[in-house]
This record gives sequence, structure tokens and C-alpha cells, in this order.
Amino acid sequence: MSVQHASAPLVQRLIEHALALGCAVSQHDTGATLVDAGIVARGGLEAGRLIAEICMGGLGQVSLQYQSQFAHWPLSVMVTATQPVIACLGSQYAGWALSHEKFFSLGSGPARALAQREAVFKDIAYTDQGTRSVLVLETDKIPPSEIIAKVARDTGLSAEHLTFILTPTRSVAGALQVTARVLEVALHKCHALHFDLNVIVDGFGSAPVPAPSPDFIVGMGRTNDAILFGGFVQLVVNTDDSAAAQLAEQLPSSASKDYGKPFAEVFKAVNMDFYQIDPMLFSPAKVSISNLRSGRTFTAGMYNEELLNQSFN
Repeated sequence: MSVQHASAPLVQRLIEHALALGCAVSQHDTGATLVDAGIVARGGLEAGRLIAEICMGGLGQVSLQYQSQFAHWPLSVMVTATQPVIACLGSQYAGWALSHEKFFSLGSGPARALAQREAVFKDIAYTDQGTRSVLVLETDKIPPSEIIAKVARDTGLSAEHLTFILTPTRSVAGALQVTARVLEVALHKCHALHFDLNVIVDGFGSAPVPAPSPDFIVGMGRTNDAILFGGFVQLVVNTDDSAAAQLAEQLPSSASKDYGKPFAEVFKAVNMDFYQIDPMLFSPAKVSISNLRSGRTFTAGMYNEELLNQSFN
């Protein structure tokens, strides 16, 4: 299961159909390929959907559907994964922090599995190989040469064999691909709770898609709130009922001490320092844990349409 191999056709499709998808392809001075999905290019929903599948290393399926759950926000993103732990934690998780002078971005996607810069790869025992790779950056700036050189060095690939997809949160594509992390957020919290990831068999997630905002903090807040107040995840596990029931109780966002306000307000209250926010906050609003061993399903959490409306509007 190589996320490099599985994602390659999706990256090629994004590049070949860039104009139709509202994206722009260029070559960086280093030789790396850049795909603008919302900085100058307008991007769009289909670009965001495809980028979300690239983030999942080609092991996830992302679709847009109409849902009547929320009166004012019927457009929802649906996510499933062939191998949820590898797709979400081994590829999609935006865990690679890249910074140089005034540039900072979180990296997501298959290149993380080559670089192995994060402890999570030891925990899930996943490595990968490839001759080409792709990294998705949540940024509204072109990465400097120093960032590309670092990614090339850490992945062991030349810059010419790297593609960087640039998705500002304020863009349509950026807002969608972040909201499509609803399943990944649940898997990441499972990891934080020290739940045995080996017993997770399958997973499904959904969340309402927010309108983007030209204000970075507002836009970022909306993508987080889509998951915190409107996200749903169902995990299929193979364990004992006590472990499944405990996971269901601990997993929803409402279990966090920081729950109860739109994320932008929480973020500003801690002087925009992510590390002061309770990490248990980052999780779906509602979860169902279905246990193969007993056939029982444990459900916990709740949607919060009032806070969703407050955030989105």
C-alpha cells in the first residue's frame, strides 16, 4: 500500500486538467512543480475534492452530497478510506510544520511518508518509497527555495520530482480539503487517546462545507467548526465492547473543556497559540463506534447547529 503510487494518477489528473479545475500549474525556480489552487487561481469545489483524495494518498474516496441535517448548510463532504489509519495518519494529517523566515505552512500528503519527520509514523509502523511525491501546503504564499530544498532533502528526492499543491484556507478548494479531514481528525484523536489503532477496520465521515472567508482566522475557524459542530464519524472496530463504548464517550468534540464557542473565538482567546488549546477539542461533533466482535454500536456526541450558524454566518 504505497500512498506515493496510489496518489500519482490523481496528481497527474489535477495537473492535466488544471485549467478546467480552476488551478494554475507553474515551475518553481528549483524545478519543483507548483499547483496554485486558490492563491491567484480561483480553484473550486472539484479541485478541493480531488486535492482531498491526494491528501489521503489515493486510499480515500471524497464526494460532495446534499444533506438535510443543517437547514442553511446542505452541501456536505463525505469521506471513506480503504485503509483509514494509513490514509488519514500516514498521509492526510497536516503534521509536517515547515517554516523559513516569514513563511510557515503545515504539510499534508504522501511526501510525509517519505520524510518520516513525525513520531506518528513509528506509532503506525508505516513507511513508503517512491521516485516522485506530492505535498499539499495550507498557504497563500509561494514556498521559498529553502522550504523546497528541505522537503527534497528529507524525502530524498530531487526538487524536479516534487509537486507542491498550494491551498489557502480562504479559497473554495482550501476550505473543502480541510473540511474533508473529518475522518482524519477522528483518527488523530484516537491516536491521542492511545486507542489501539490496529483494531480500526473501516471508517466514514461527513461534515457541512462552509463558505470561505477572505479573513484567515474566520476562514480557519469555519473549517474547524464544520467538524467540531457538524461533523459525524462512524468507525468500525474489532475489540471488546468496553473499549468501543469508552472510545465513543471520549471521541466527540463536546468532551473537551474548550468546547462551547466558535473556534475563531477560542483561537483569539489564547493569543492565536494552537498549543494552548485543549488537543481533545479537535474531533467530530458526533460519533458511532460499531464493534464487529459483538455487533453493537455505541453513539455519543451531538450536533450544534446554533454554533455552526454563528460561525458560518
